Amino acid sequence: MRVTIGQINTTNGDYEGNTERILRAIEQARHDRSDLVVLPEVAVQGYTSLDWFLDRDVAESALAPLDRIIAACDGLTAVVGTIRPTGKASGRRLYNSAAVIRNRELIGFADKTLLPEYDVFDDPRYFESASERHLFPLGEDRLGVAVCEDLWNDKTFWRERHYAHDPADDLIEMGADVLVSINASPFNKGKMGQRCSMVSHRSKAAGLPIVFVNLVGGNDGIIFDGASIVTDRRGEIILQAPPFEEFCGTVDLDCRTRDERCLPGDDIGTVHQALVLGIRDYAGKNRFTKAVIGLSGGIDSAVVATLACEALGSANVLAVMMPSPFSSRGSVDDSVALGHNLGMPTIEHPITSAFEALTKELSLTKPTRGGESLAAENLQSRLRGNILMTISNAENRLLLSTGNKSELALGYCTLYGDTNGGLAVLGDLLKTEVYALARHYNRQRAIIPRAIIDKRPSAELAPDQFDDQTLPPYDALDPILKLYFEKKATPEEIIADGHDARMVYDILNRVESPANEFKRRQLPPTLIISRNAIGIGRRRPVTHRYRRQPPTPSESQ
Repeated sequence: MRVTIGQINTTNGDYEGNTERILRAIEQARHDRSDLVVLPEVAVQGYTSLDWFLDRDVAESALAPLDRIIAACDGLTAVVGTIRPTGKASGRRLYNSAAVIRNRELIGFADKTLLPEYDVFDDPRYFESASERHLFPLGEDRLGVAVCEDLWNDKTFWRERHYAHDPADDLIEMGADVLVSINASPFNKGKMGQRCSMVSHRSKAAGLPIVFVNLVGGNDGIIFDGASIVTDRRGEIILQAPPFEEFCGTVDLDCRTRDERCLPGDDIGTVHQALVLGIRDYAGKNRFTKAVIGLSGGIDSAVVATLACEALGSANVLAVMMPSPFSSRGSVDDSVALGHNLGMPTIEHPITSAFEALTKELSLTKPTRGGESLAAENLQSRLRGNILMTISNAENRLLLSTGNKSELALGYCTLYGDTNGGLAVLGDLLKTEVYALARHYNRQRAIIPRAIIDKRPSAELAPDQFDDQTLPPYDALDPILKLYFEKKATPEEIIADGHDARMVYDILNRVESPANEFKRRQLPPTLIISRNAIGIGRRRPVTHRYRRQPPTPSESQ
């Protein structure tokens, strides 16, 4: 059997554009004389379209775009992700489905059974779970078709499973000769390698080929990496699609030739690619061609500027320096050097005169060395936010915010100041990961000036102010945050990993404080690169009195 995979980049609700991409993949399959072409999950409508799926007109017109796709499938079979009405009087209105089309005829649907509702997923809000499975004939072979999560519950691969039932096992036991899996599997650090292992394991154990096709592209903060896989019945990967780009490729399932192209093995390298794709797609799909950022001379804004220049082109990224009375000359010089290295236009709008006028008008205490002057410190950030938003409005530029996960987790940011923006680029990167990304960029030449990487982190909102006067050192803070967010570890588990108990409880209570949760609610969409990120997948109340308390000496004995 000859198979073509269409790893396409869809946009939510762009029926026309998505259909054109599907048709191009079908045409490639016809050109390659394929028997089968496979497209990703919900390829027609876009995943995830969230509450658009609840609108009756969307549900009622769900199958209309299939008409053109069916007409194009002359002489071959296509598996295409779509939504479809259940036709039932009760329950959800839609199935998340794979349409199976053969020789210009819709021969049936494979509906999704396992509906994830963890992390960024909320499928049970929109979809009805399937109650039955089917095999589809293709010549002398029988296709088993699984929709995303339905392949991800192999009891011989996972130590812990989300569901008791395994729909893919059903298809194998029913006698499938080939297993097709259509997916919208988001990028997380380390997930691509895990996905390869999972598919290869299941293919080898079942003794049948698996065609695993994944969506690619950014939709809001969720980034889909593609990296689609085809295995033969030995579990060998015979086609590996490149990550983070559209790809249409064809392979014979009995070719017995291993595809030696491999996924990037370096986590920070894949994070780099994911963020570039996330910026490019968020800007392009929202019709922005230009961006603006505030350039402070610090590591965060330097990395965002570098990513943005790669994603959008240096000429399309405007960097704005806004020194205050407390900005060091070195920060300005470093920002100028970065702009020169990137070929990025860089302008200066000092805020000193506006700051002096407003502190006098509002009778604010100006920041002093070691003094308490929160309102005046925040005023500087908000003045900068106003300047950047004004430029964004006047020049139709996407404002990229630069705060990192370590700062956002502990509320070390100014609401309506440095949190302003249309996209939070580093909102899911810990500070230590930001440094790793800077070093990754500099591995061949010094794009980001060494002085920016080496300087002691500071917001420069007061004399001699440094981050470690307010936050724990990042090399102590970040491992705790990583365990808490990405592993969902309890305080006791984090302490058992070797971290100071008092610091652990202090950090976690700061993360969960109502004031800090309120700030995070105001953030722009965040590019997600880890599990359980700050963003769409994290849900906490603002108003609460929950507080973690260390055990008393008697309880700990």
